[in-house]
Amino acid sequence: MAWIKKTTGRSPGYHPYTRQDMKRVGWCLDKNIKIAVIPSGTDWQVEININKSIHLDSNIYKADEAYKKMYEYYKYYYDKHNKQ
Repeated sequence: MAWIKKTTGRSPGYHPYTRQDMKRVGWCLDKNIKIAVIPSGTDWQVEININKSIHLDSNIYKADEAYKKMYEYYKYYYDKHNKQ
């Protein structure tokens, strides 16, 4: 019998979002703009993927700050391309 060590992933936790946040996220995903929170040592970093070109935010964040920054990036790209 083989013993397999069970691995568990890390989670930055939960961050509440609004209906407007989800509108921006949906628009960005339709335009091939994906933003994610990824682990960086014991903290987190924000990864921006635009048409398969990956960019990392050079700043390191605590979990709650990283999610907040992720939604700020979604808002930035949504507003940038939807000027009225």
